[in-house]
Amino acid sequence: MSIIDIIENKKAGRELTKTEIEIFVNAYTNDDIPDYQAAALIMAICINGMTVNEISNLTIAMANSGEILDLSEIAPNTVDKHSTGGIGDKITLILMPIMASLGIPIAKMSGRSLGITGGTIDKLQSIPGYKTDLDVEEFKKNIKEIGISLIGQSMNLAPADKKIYALRDSIACTNSIPLIASSIMSKKIAAGSKNIILDVTCGKGAFMETKNDAKVLSKLMKYIGLNANKNVMCILTNMDEPVGYSVGNALEVVEAVKALKGDMTEDVKEIILTFGSNMLKMAGLGDNLEENEKRVIEAIKGGKAYEKFVQLVERQGGDVSYIENLEKFEKAPYIVPVMSSRAGYVSELSAEVIGRASVGLGAGRQKKEDEIDPRVGIIVCKKTGDKVENNEIIAYVHANSPEKAEDAILKVKNAYTIIDKKVKKPAIILDIL
Repeated sequence: MSIIDIIENKKAGRELTKTEIEIFVNAYTNDDIPDYQAAALIMAICINGMTVNEISNLTIAMANSGEILDLSEIAPNTVDKHSTGGIGDKITLILMPIMASLGIPIAKMSGRSLGITGGTIDKLQSIPGYKTDLDVEEFKKNIKEIGISLIGQSMNLAPADKKIYALRDSIACTNSIPLIASSIMSKKIAAGSKNIILDVTCGKGAFMETKNDAKVLSKLMKYIGLNANKNVMCILTNMDEPVGYSVGNALEVVEAVKALKGDMTEDVKEIILTFGSNMLKMAGLGDNLEENEKRVIEAIKGGKAYEKFVQLVERQGGDVSYIENLEKFEKAPYIVPVMSSRAGYVSELSAEVIGRASVGLGAGRQKKEDEIDPRVGIIVCKKTGDKVENNEIIAYVHANSPEKAEDAILKVKNAYTIIDKKVKKPAIILDIL
């Protein structure tokens, strides 16, 4: 069976066999087929979809393309968390140190930016010296000794997904439910945690624009997890507008550090408390969600969560002085305010438009080989439901050139819809499955 035959079968809408999927995954992982043939198959999958059996077989094949970690020697009840992607989504940077400070071993493998969504690894690498490419033994040692390690796909874990993930971004195949489900679950299976909690984002700044699509994706990932003997919970969150107030790599690290010290927006707080309380329950550390929320708050107020993040950064080679003094992060050469053109109330702040503006500034990738500029991004000062005066500052653009700043300013203005009537704040947690 040649790769041409496999492409032809999927192009015709036929169901791929387990063998065909394994042939493709193994050949692409081993560089036996070029990007353009892999891209042709990925595009055919994106257009024609996959059956549940195909998705399950693709997930297992990608997980088995590298090493499968066994974390049972470290802890019997590890919990992993993953987001399907969003704009300004710095939740992992805040949540995982909190959980580690409360006694949950955190073994987290994250990705880079994909489409208009940011990547946790790009954010962590804006901290000078932070190493995301640990080997297996270092990864396990950090979890065992300090209770947390946040890395990229640098070890031989799901290497097929690493290649397909980057390829999807460059050929506009980021919003395919089968490819999203198999990508996420192959990484989670390979990373070895028994319990997995998934942030399934939904809205204009997410791959799943509708709640119904988010539910379909959630049920699919839960099914894959069940077959792999994993306990999976999915929490649907609103991604119609950015999470928090910062979009951009170093900017989001700064916001995350402030949040770990207790200074966080209401939407971030609600997400952190919801996920944190449920993670404690999944790990067998408390069934009462209200009591668990109090423990999360205490970890922040008492400084344990911030101390754990400092410990993580130091252990993985990062310059802790940047965390202790946030002013050390290099700033973009052009920081320009965006002014409102009228008074009223924000009825919409499009996460998608803000995401595209941030990518245009250099905070994300338009091609898989693009370099990220950690300094650039957008700070939003007004969100849905907020009152705005005429000619008031609604955002700041952080740019590395005047031309990019001007382009971003126009996009940010277009992201805002301001009306006369007062608007309610949107719901943040949409469902739990």
